[in-house]
Amino acid sequence: MKRPNVFTTGDGSMTPRELLITGAHGLGLDLTSEQVNSLFLFLTELSKWNRKINLTAIRNERDMIIKHVIDSLSYIKGFNPSLGLRLIDLGSGAGFPAIPMKIILPDISVTLVESVKKKAAFLRHIVRTLALTGVEIVDKRAEELSESHQAAYDVVTARAFSKMNQALSTGEPFLKPGKHAVLSRGPEETISGQELAGIGFVLKNRIELTLPHSDYRRVIWILERTA
Repeated sequence: MKRPNVFTTGDGSMTPRELLITGAHGLGLDLTSEQVNSLFLFLTELSKWNRKINLTAIRNERDMIIKHVIDSLSYIKGFNPSLGLRLIDLGSGAGFPAIPMKIILPDISVTLVESVKKKAAFLRHIVRTLALTGVEIVDKRAEELSESHQAAYDVVTARAFSKMNQALSTGEPFLKPGKHAVLSRGPEETISGQELAGIGFVLKNRIELTLPHSDYRRVIWILERTA
């Protein structure tokens, strides 16, 4: 795979590749050259498509690397990747966090749910361009998914939802009992144990972090679906 050349300027003395590699390392992830190339090809294609359709309001390359890619990779702190693990991402939009996770975790199976047809078309383009396998794209609302998706997944993510209780209520039917919703939220957002119990979840862990190379504070919530 050829190294894309759209992202060529760094922040200060750090090149975009160094920013991504060291940022991922700050999360405990060591990226291969092929993975770095794929992530930048993803961002290059995103920038091209973003000129035609509104996929993201973030256009600055440094912010795209930190607030899109590194933020997406921080979700991996919320589960143990394993061969055959099934992840469903609700409201996938431009593919965050699912596509970056899939690039560096090729053995997991990913379903991206995006009801906006143009955004789903972009996701299909990215999957073809990066030759990703084990990816399904469903251009429907989560509420419209067939019964084959019910209680079929080990992890659910939902970056697009503004409120945690909404994300959990929507994602709960797709999880196997005892499996996990992994949500990334700002430090100001919280949810009570009583609210969680009412929608079929219990808190398993809560990881506070600041994204590398930024002051962008996030909290990774790991929530288990009760039987």
